[in-house]
Amino acid sequence: MSIQNAPIYVAYSELHGKGVFAARDIEAGEIVEICPVILFGKDQLPHVRQTVLDDYYFDWGDDETIFAFALGYGSLYNHSYEPNAEYGMDFEAETIDIYCIKDIAAGGEILINYNGIPDDQTIVWFEKK
Repeated sequence: MSIQNAPIYVAYSELHGKGVFAARDIEAGEIVEICPVILFGKDQLPHVRQTVLDDYYFDWGDDETIFAFALGYGSLYNHSYEPNAEYGMDFEAETIDIYCIKDIAAGGEILINYNGIPDDQTIVWFEKK
C-alpha cells in the first residue's frame, strides 16, 4: 500500500534540527505515512553504529537480531512523551506505518514516542547521557 501526496513535509524542527510536519489538518485515526523498510542483520549492526545512521534505525521484532531503516520520512519523526502519532510495524508487508492518534493542525510537528507505545514514559537512549 502506498499513500501518494501524503499530507506531510520535512522542515526545521526546534526539537532536533529536522522533523516531519502536517501539510494540512490531520485527524486522529488517519494513516500519516506507510514507510517501506530496508532490513539488516545483527552482524551489520556494529558497522551501522559507527555511522550517523546509528540514531535512525528501528529494532525489527523482539529477538534483537534484525533491524530496519525506514524509508520515506520514517526515520525523521521526532520523539515526544506526549505524541500525536504512533508507529506500527507490519512485518509481513515490511513497512513501518505512522498513524495519527490526536488531531494535528496544519503546520504542526508530528511526534511519536520512540518507546513504541504512546504513553510509555521510559527514558529514551539519547536522554540517558
